[in-house]
Amino acid sequence: MSEINTHYRNCNICEAMCGLEITYQDNQILSIKGDQLDPFSQGYNCPKSLALEDFYTDKDRLKTPIRRTATGWEDISWDEAFSEITEKFKGIQQQHGNNALAVYLGNPNAHSLGNALFLKPFMKSLGTINRFSSASADQLPHHVAANFMFGAGMLIPVPDIDRTDFMLIIGGNPVVSNGSMMTAPNVIGRMKAIQKRGGKIVVVDPRRTRTAKIADQHLFIRPEKDALLLLALIHCVFDSNMVNLRHLETQVDGLDDVESLAKHYSPELVAEFVGINATSIRTLAADMLAADSAVCYSRMGASTQTFGGLCLWLTNVLNIITGNFDRAGGAMFPQPAFDLLRNHQPGHKSSFGQHQTRVRKLPFFNGEFPVATLAEEIQTPGEGQIRSVITVAGNPVLSAPSGHKLAQAFAGLDYMVSVDIYLNETTQYANIILPGTTGVENSHFDIFFNSFSVRNTVKYSPPLFDQQPDQRSDWQILKQISARMLNIATDDPMQKITPEMLLDMELKKGPYGEEGMSLQKLIDNPHGIDIGPLMPCLAERIKTADGKVNLFPQIYRDDLPR
Repeated sequence: MSEINTHYRNCNICEAMCGLEITYQDNQILSIKGDQLDPFSQGYNCPKSLALEDFYTDKDRLKTPIRRTATGWEDISWDEAFSEITEKFKGIQQQHGNNALAVYLGNPNAHSLGNALFLKPFMKSLGTINRFSSASADQLPHHVAANFMFGAGMLIPVPDIDRTDFMLIIGGNPVVSNGSMMTAPNVIGRMKAIQKRGGKIVVVDPRRTRTAKIADQHLFIRPEKDALLLLALIHCVFDSNMVNLRHLETQVDGLDDVESLAKHYSPELVAEFVGINATSIRTLAADMLAADSAVCYSRMGASTQTFGGLCLWLTNVLNIITGNFDRAGGAMFPQPAFDLLRNHQPGHKSSFGQHQTRVRKLPFFNGEFPVATLAEEIQTPGEGQIRSVITVAGNPVLSAPSGHKLAQAFAGLDYMVSVDIYLNETTQYANIILPGTTGVENSHFDIFFNSFSVRNTVKYSPPLFDQQPDQRSDWQILKQISARMLNIATDDPMQKITPEMLLDMELKKGPYGEEGMSLQKLIDNPHGIDIGPLMPCLAERIKTADGKVNLFPQIYRDDLPR
């Protein structure tokens, strides 16, 4: 046996980005625990991290392509699989149009360096506008608000939880989720630290969640009434003449219009609808205003509801008018080393409504359609009907709205492909399943969730174990399908590009490039690098055409009558 070695990496299973210390011998993992020297998670890790070993050793995990036949599943070669897939995809698109092919992307894509970098060219190679993902089931209202208020869908403010004195949590359960659209390892420790320094946590939720149990106050609210509560809190700020934009005084448009709107939503008027008495609402507003720093954080319960768009817009409004925006202890913007907004030009035209779904005419946004419409787009006959689907690291039959309808829809497709390591509720309908490497066999850099992080840090994780000759990573699978769809030769120079090449380029061109940031620097610092706390940066980060916050976008004006 060889000696026992130690490997450091970030966990890629959820948003928290916890640093891990993995001891191993040969190809066997001996232990997984928190990395005490990780500057962000500081030794914390949750039980999910142990699943990295489970994925690696699971006897049910697929490692080579399989094809469904009349008598069951059979093994096939990679070349045979790619040849059949491209032949079928091209044939269906030639007969029924490019949009007869659809793509569904599951949550793990957001935690994959290779997929995050190669999904865009993959979609382009397929030539279809029909993209669906898990994002439309839980978080797009955040992106819509960011898009129309700040000029970019990825410009989402996050709570500066480590420095706030008052945290209002609406429809969120970060003790269980480990933070969501708020990358914060050991979020329970960070929340308890608020209380230890004399701060206060208030939870607004219809349920007594685990987060509510540790909060200082829990206000029960009737489901889907959060927007009314937020309007009442905004009313109180104006009514008490306590609006304070601080350094944003000349950078906010629409304040007077918001004041005119809020006049119609006094606590006394909304109390019976929201189920919280007027005195409690006014006290909540007063407590937030009295705190040296405060932040309102709205998440799943506020986002995944009939009025999710209004909730996330109003959350931003509340943070802005109370003087808790782009300020320590309030809602702030991270400045990640890999800056997804580097090439985003101010005034860039939004994709919102650029296309509509065929059946219900629901809007396209952020490069995709709502996954809630996928089944009907497959099952409704007519021009543009989806006849073929490829799913990538997702199980929408189990996780998407009306999954039973998706099961029926997938069963009726002309052809289906799944990139997945398991035969599951969704992939059972595929004609071919292409399994990628996972977890410890892949390199890792969290492109997306550094953009939602409560502290600016940066870390790269090389693969722990090499992939076997008969294995492919997800990004290699996507790249091969793209090449065949576009008839690109295997020896084309573009085929030599790796995620690490692109990562190194972005790090060097990013905000810390002049300070020597590079992939090699991250390799030389396996525990990660602490860049520092969130800093006021809205003036540099904002992407609206006029450089101002649009406090009352037209999209929400139009939606208010509901």
